[in-house]
Amino acid sequence: MKIKVINPNTTASMTQKIGLAAKAVASPDTEIIACNSTMGAVSIEGHYDEALSVVGLLEEIHQGEATGVDGYVIACFGDPGLLAARELARGPVLGIAEAAMHAASFVATGFSIVTTLKRTRVIARQLVENYGMSRFCRNIRAIDLPVLELEIAGSPARKAIIQECRSALAEDDCGAIVLGCGGMADLPAEISGEIGIPVIDGVTAAVKFVEALVSLGLSTSKVGDLAYPIPKPYTGMLAPFAPKK
Repeated sequence: MKIKVINPNTTASMTQKIGLAAKAVASPDTEIIACNSTMGAVSIEGHYDEALSVVGLLEEIHQGEATGVDGYVIACFGDPGLLAARELARGPVLGIAEAAMHAASFVATGFSIVTTLKRTRVIARQLVENYGMSRFCRNIRAIDLPVLELEIAGSPARKAIIQECRSALAEDDCGAIVLGCGGMADLPAEISGEIGIPVIDGVTAAVKFVEALVSLGLSTSKVGDLAYPIPKPYTGMLAPFAPKK
């Protein structure tokens, strides 16, 4: 089985971290292909970044389809381009926010999300509502530090995340924590050991869910809105991305 784990930003150090986390939980016969977009922002921290990340993400999906990839993980907590990616892909495509929230709902009756910048909480809230997780989500918290702080040795980000998770446990009546950034993929075991409740990283959860779906022989439905994109000409700089017959 081949699973492509796509970091939609262009920061290679984050991709490496995400890939290591994915490989650590994958089954021995699963090949993890970790990559990042070759176009777009170095970090995704708002609606604009997210919108522009989707073209590079879809190019990675397109390449994966040409090389026999069985399933995909979109390793950004905004789950950018998720439905568009499902249109392109034969196999299952999971976003890490979607996967983490569902995993948390399996092990607790309530979870809090801990993310990076405060401005991204509205994106997380929209996903909570879209995924039907409002009855589980107790709070969405932010350390209000940039995403790339997670890539800097000695940054206060790690300590701030742990402290925010402690506050969530004390104040939110939650039984689990969902980490709201792909760049936190190396943290769940450490934080869970510190605070004593399940801490879920969406990268690893999504990998295991994709493995399960592929093993069950389940692919993305091609009836209705997730059918392959309708072939038509595209113009300007997007001309190379026009769907083919």
